[in-house]
Amino acid sequence: MKVDVEKGLPMKSMNQLLRTITPSQILVLGFLSFIMIGAFLLKLPVSSANGDSISFLDALFTATSALSVTGLNVVNPGETFSLFGEIVILCLIQVGGLGFMAFTTLFAFLIGKKIGFKERLLLLEAFNKVDFRGIVKMIRYILIFTAVIEGIGFVLLSIRFVPQFGIEKGMYFALFHSISAFNNAGFDLFGTSLLSYQTDFYVNLVISSLFIIGGIGFVLIIELLEYRYVRRVSLHTKMVLAMTGILVFVGTLLVLAIEWNNPSTLGALPIGDKLLAGYFHAVTPRTAGFDSLGVHHLYPATLFITIMLMFVGASPSSTGGGIKTTTLFTLLLAVWSMIRGRNNIVIFKRRIPYDAVYKALTVTVLSLTLVLVVTMILTITEHKHADLLMILFEAVSAFGTVGLTMGLTPLLTDFGKVLIIFVMIIGRLGPITLAYAIAKSKRQKPYRYPEEKPLIG
Repeated sequence: MKVDVEKGLPMKSMNQLLRTITPSQILVLGFLSFIMIGAFLLKLPVSSANGDSISFLDALFTATSALSVTGLNVVNPGETFSLFGEIVILCLIQVGGLGFMAFTTLFAFLIGKKIGFKERLLLLEAFNKVDFRGIVKMIRYILIFTAVIEGIGFVLLSIRFVPQFGIEKGMYFALFHSISAFNNAGFDLFGTSLLSYQTDFYVNLVISSLFIIGGIGFVLIIELLEYRYVRRVSLHTKMVLAMTGILVFVGTLLVLAIEWNNPSTLGALPIGDKLLAGYFHAVTPRTAGFDSLGVHHLYPATLFITIMLMFVGASPSSTGGGIKTTTLFTLLLAVWSMIRGRNNIVIFKRRIPYDAVYKALTVTVLSLTLVLVVTMILTITEHKHADLLMILFEAVSAFGTVGLTMGLTPLLTDFGKVLIIFVMIIGRLGPITLAYAIAKSKRQKPYRYPEEKPLIG
């Protein structure tokens, strides 16, 4: 029998162990491995701007925030890290935004390796697809599309940043913020996010366009690119476009209505700049994390709306987090059907199956439970420098991989940092993926119990 010399385990046992690992478990283990690699690289003195390495916990927090494309920071990236450290963060953002399985597939393409059955299973799990048809082609489209959009963003931002910072720094800033925006990471090198560009229509439009495109989902993008050939789009695409439009429109109206006369945010701005800043703040909670108003200056009502938008997040198979737009849409349709006394949930002349409703409900309940439990714990550990609203905002921002903060992140205790790290990981992987990875797979029982209806409501 062949033996693994380093671990002393029979090779046959190792192969059997690998076969028993589910795709969800591989995704979780791969994600955690990238976090640890990133943390060790950011801990190195070469990653620090002053040559003194930061603490491992701060490095772990930054690596997790970058790989989960969140953007919460316990240190200022532009001041703390050297060029090497910033490049490490940028690589983690790119891997985290697209998923490490996409990069594994890219590497396989480059070396001419065939994508096998197990790799396709992992891709299905990573991109939340239900069948194998066109999965490898989809990954190829995603990689090409990402390179093109980030390249366009780089060129457009260079037009603004090069005259301001010079050729080298301007082009570097353009590249960094183009990748950060498209991947909904929210990392910036300015130190104050986009507060200095609050009234800059050009920068706001480019940045918001990048993270909106990144947040609507790759499945939708591919369907739109292929529309001229197939002349149809799926129910998923219609639901994402409808829900995204509703959230952007309603969110903008509410932010403008509440903050219109706030002297610390929109009150002192001309009407055109008010509309721009109100729109930007309505779309940035959709997991983007760039701030142009100053979150700590917002009225409590606006903060509450921001929390709700962060909880919903982006769309499936995108670079964003949250419970996703289609989850919210499905639940709203189910409630509306129940109110009208109808058994079938119908939208756009298509019927949504009940298992999709159960999944949407499961995602929402698990996510809400996580946020509430984490908020409760943080009220105990962080009560000295944060109130309930501040803590709830931080917990939802971490879960939705948004990156907006009311100022609590740099003040977190060590326990608070560990807890937020945990939430960011769950927020990026998704509560169901993590639950599948932890739970043991069980076969469905070959019998059913008698049915009896409890009293509801």
